Amino acid sequence: MDQGGRVVAKVNKEYPQIYPKPGWVEHNPEDIWASVTSTTTEVLAKSGLNPRDIAAIGITNQRETTLVWDRKTHKPVYNAIV
Repeated sequence: MDQGGRVVAKVNKEYPQIYPKPGWVEHNPEDIWASVTSTTTEVLAKSGLNPRDIAAIGITNQRETTLVWDRKTHKPVYNAIV
């Protein structure tokens, strides 16, 4: 948003859903991270702004999602549980 409260740029991405059992939904954590990095690049390009001029970035996710990371490897232990 600019100083007047108008949205400067916006990007949405979807990533594949994983259904290991009926009623269960998971996401691949690497897909989530790839989506974050690609949308960040895309929204910066759309905005025409210098990254140094950005004071804050908002990232949202629908619903609750649980993800467990390995403290030593910094890698996800399993898929994100939605």
